[in-house]
Amino acid sequence: MVALLLVALGGAVGSAGRSAIALALPESPLAATLLVNVVGAFALGALIAVLIGAAPDGRDGGDRARRRRDRQQRARLLLGTGLCGGFTTYSALALQVAELVQDSAVLTAVGYALITLVVGTSASVAGLALGGTVGARRSADRGRS
Repeated sequence: MVALLLVALGGAVGSAGRSAIALALPESPLAATLLVNVVGAFALGALIAVLIGAAPDGRDGGDRARRRRDRQQRARLLLGTGLCGGFTTYSALALQVAELVQDSAVLTAVGYALITLVVGTSASVAGLALGGTVGARRSADRGRS
């Protein structure tokens, strides 16, 4: 039940953020969708890398490690599945591409889809790199204490 509530809370906040961006860019729905998907891809990449870097290693057992794993699981559900899942909108991307094709703007549709995939993937890689740096620092700090 806690997992469901965490996802729902994160999803509500993420969806509200996506809606706010769409409202801020009413004349540019393609740009709004691209923006939320790229920012969400970066955030999810960073979150995953931070959580992996902060994960207890195989030698770390006991209650402390279990509590850390539980916190990481809750963070993944709240921030990854919920917040980033509610914020990003690949269904809107698919709908917008289909509408562009239907309006005979096939080249625009293909370009928009390719730009979204390339820039989104690049943002994920950048997020993983930044998050990996943060996670490694946290892990090193934990090893010194």
